[in-house]
Amino acid sequence: MDLKQLRFLIALDQTRHFGQAAARCHVTQPTLSMRLRSLEDELGLALVRRGQRFEGFTAEGERILAWARSLLAAQEGLLAEAAACRGQLVGTLRLGVVPLAGFDPMRLVQSFAAAHPELRFQLFALSSEQILEQLGHNRLDLGLSYLERLDASRFRCLELTDTCMGLLHDRRHFAFGDSALDWAQLADVPLGLLSGSMHFRQSVDHALRSRGLEPRLRLETDAVHQLLQAVASGLCCAVMPLDSGLDRLAEHLALTPIRDAHTLAPLGLILRRGEPRSALAEACFAEAERLLPPSARP
Repeated sequence: MDLKQLRFLIALDQTRHFGQAAARCHVTQPTLSMRLRSLEDELGLALVRRGQRFEGFTAEGERILAWARSLLAAQEGLLAEAAACRGQLVGTLRLGVVPLAGFDPMRLVQSFAAAHPELRFQLFALSSEQILEQLGHNRLDLGLSYLERLDASRFRCLELTDTCMGLLHDRRHFAFGDSALDWAQLADVPLGLLSGSMHFRQSVDHALRSRGLEPRLRLETDAVHQLLQAVASGLCCAVMPLDSGLDRLAEHLALTPIRDAHTLAPLGLILRRGEPRSALAEACFAEAERLLPPSARP
């Protein structure tokens, strides 16, 4: 058994496709299949359910996957620990971010990148539940997520400022004054909103319902870029976080604050407490505490 076989196994779990897993690992599909069968022979277990295509993992395969992730995380942690002893941060930081986070994740990424040129980044757009689940299984290093159901015994968090909201619109299609808007003024505005399962959408729905208002829903999607496209086309406006940086993506976009508009739960940077935990995650969490000015926190 070698670590490369375990990487092949994890790549198959991530892609759920033999060809895509092989491409991600820069090998041919026959090579990947042969190495996985060799791993199964060595362990005396069937790990993968195969038909004409990938059909999932066996129950034993799921258990082995958990150990594979731990072993590779331990290897990456060892390398990151050695680099930290040399005063460096190296490797890949895996950061899960909720859609429409009220804190621009690029602020963290740019700060880390400037201080540590060898650091690489993987960003994943996930729901709050997915972020906690993947942190728990060591598939993410850090999460930028809402803290409403955070188990403090399992996770540490750096609480950030409340997520306030504004109305994103294209000046070529909609005109609003410079002053902040009331929720009642949004009742007749065609809106594009995230899907109902998202925390940000639930906060918008709560704000409207608590005032006896019904949104004029024009578009619903789980993809932020589709909301931006719809706003730019003039199809609708969208409720967005004020500190998201989205209004700076195009010169015609404007983000007008909404009075008394914020998410139901605060946003925070989250780190798992349990082992294995990468040295890279710990170092970046500690650095975030130093990098973020007090104004970014409650």
